[in-house]
Amino acid sequence: MTVDGATLHFDKAVIATGARPNPPSIPGIAEAGYFTNESIFEITKLPRRLLVIGGGPIGCEQAQAFCRLGARTTIVQIRPLFLEREERDAAQILSTALARDGVEVRLNTRVRGVRVVHGGKLVDLVSDDYENTIEVDAILAGVGRAPNVEGLGLEAAGVEYEIGKGVHVDDFLRTSNRHIHAAGDVCLQHEYGHTAWISGGMAVRNAVFRGRERWSKLIIPWVTFTDPEVAHVGIYVREANRRGIPVKTFTVLMHEVDRAVTDSEETGFVKIYVREGTDRILGATIVARHAGDMINEITLAMMANIGLGTLAKVIHTYDTQAEAIQKAAQGCARAMASMAR
Repeated sequence: MTVDGATLHFDKAVIATGARPNPPSIPGIAEAGYFTNESIFEITKLPRRLLVIGGGPIGCEQAQAFCRLGARTTIVQIRPLFLEREERDAAQILSTALARDGVEVRLNTRVRGVRVVHGGKLVDLVSDDYENTIEVDAILAGVGRAPNVEGLGLEAAGVEYEIGKGVHVDDFLRTSNRHIHAAGDVCLQHEYGHTAWISGGMAVRNAVFRGRERWSKLIIPWVTFTDPEVAHVGIYVREANRRGIPVKTFTVLMHEVDRAVTDSEETGFVKIYVREGTDRILGATIVARHAGDMINEITLAMMANIGLGTLAKVIHTYDTQAEAIQKAAQGCARAMASMAR
């Protein structure tokens, strides 16, 4: 390997070059100028009118944040709901929350092009057969990221990869070259800070210390940091149905939780999915002000193979919003007891 003209020799190596914002293929947007999820943090003046393109986690988080800072914000999403991967009722709650905050929500809408006229950015939008143009002062494109694989000489090293998808790795994070592993956004489907950190440690242990840690054995939660937060771990019901796994869902609405009512944070729910006829936790979705903190209890239970019925016996401090998890667990315990009769 050559770096800055010097040849470096190694027995083992880890590719951890990350990913970068993926430029949107919208006519005129490059000439007009736009921010990404990285460059937006370099902004020094609040734009009066902001367009956010994309209804994924990045787009939703930034749209709500800038709206609350005082920018007149419009978010455009080509699909009928935000957060395509999440449960539909979770996405609907978030859509309502954004609109309530004052974000102008444009679903089923795509950006046809961008023009600069007299210093203003004119954005042409299309929704079904309806076309209109809005004027904004700044654009944030939050529509995806691309793994950094170009210019690394991966072909010469015998490392297989795809542009747009990244380096191919096996369950041990090993590439097609057995001396080279990879970690982080350059090879993972889930691009989060915690997955990058965890995979980095795993790749080093497997590469240098001859570890045999499997990525598939990890149970990874994730959070969209909006208000309310949307957190998930494990599989979704639709995924279980596709795989032929019978599922039972235990749901507690946050307005049934005393602390949520006290805090005026009744919006949201806790849904925990178990394999039908058992208390084995398959996954969970939480929509709540503190969903990112609450999901960790479910993740721990799944990692330790603790059933939802056992969680019902765990004493939860009162008065906290995590009581919603206990309520869902108690519902599971009652169902199991009924089956045993």
